[in-house]
Amino acid sequence: MPQMAPLNWISLMIYFLLMFYMLNMMNYFINLYQPFKFKITKKTMTLNWKW
Repeated sequence: MPQMAPLNWISLMIYFLLMFYMLNMMNYFINLYQPFKFKITKKTMTLNWKW
């Protein structure tokens, strides 16, 4: 039925757009940037001068 062909194309387009959107969302949220947290420790050097 050629009258129904545009509906099939639209449904296929919507289906592939949804799949594309979902894959992009999954890739974005799986690879979220997690910054490396440094533990900063200050070393104090005490100089004991014995003259």
